[in-house]
Amino acid sequence: MYGDDETVRRILTELGDTWAVVGLSNNRDRAAFRVASVLQHFGKRVVPVHPKAETVHGEQGYASLAAVPFPVDVVDVFVNSSLAGQVADDAVAAGARAVWFQLGVLDEAAYDRTRAAGLDMVMDRCPAIEIPRLG
Repeated sequence: MYGDDETVRRILTELGDTWAVVGLSNNRDRAAFRVASVLQHFGKRVVPVHPKAETVHGEQGYASLAAVPFPVDVVDVFVNSSLAGQVADDAVAAGARAVWFQLGVLDEAAYDRTRAAGLDMVMDRCPAIEIPRLG
């Protein structure tokens, strides 16, 4: 497992409440839309990051992490595994404190690089499941 309960709890409760959700759009059928709603319910500020830069759940969207004009604490990744490593690298460059790869998003090399850069990281888990369980 990539991210033990202690790391999950730290990301959810200690590292900050501004979450960039990469892959979040207004498509209500996508998991990212539902998970972002749960994050907001638990007091997180959700920042949509998607090429369309749509406003989602009342929050202004941005086309990339680099375009977000303020610090983000956690980068929650809802993209294909083949793209996730670049997002993790972008999160490190943006000064995020943690990266979270959603269920089914797997890139062991990105996990290792992100941890080596000093960030907490969780892979193949969902914060909407973990917040009620551990938060």
